Amino acid sequence: MKIKKNDMVKVLAGNDKGKKGKVLAVYPKENRVLVEGVNFIKRHQRQTSASAPSGIIEKEAPLNASNVALLHDDKPIKVGYKTLEDGRKVRFSKASGEIIDR
Repeated sequence: MKIKKNDMVKVLAGNDKGKKGKVLAVYPKENRVLVEGVNFIKRHQRQTSASAPSGIIEKEAPLNASNVALLHDDKPIKVGYKTLEDGRKVRFSKASGEIIDR
């Protein structure tokens, strides 16, 4: 996947279109990402212990990775991969050619 944990992304489609957030988790087998503060769902939860919340709770649900774009310099970009001379595989911006990974 071209999106990694702790990346800043912008939502391109859906009810939360235009929102920005940090990636909390990546699920490559399902091609989904969990973004902070985006795509809230409501779940009815029974109390399992004294400290666990109960009732109707809101939490983030994963989005399809095709519905988010990586932000670089606060602009959404397309990401590609290339191998450097030292053998490292890094991500780069397809528009500017600038390397994203350190």
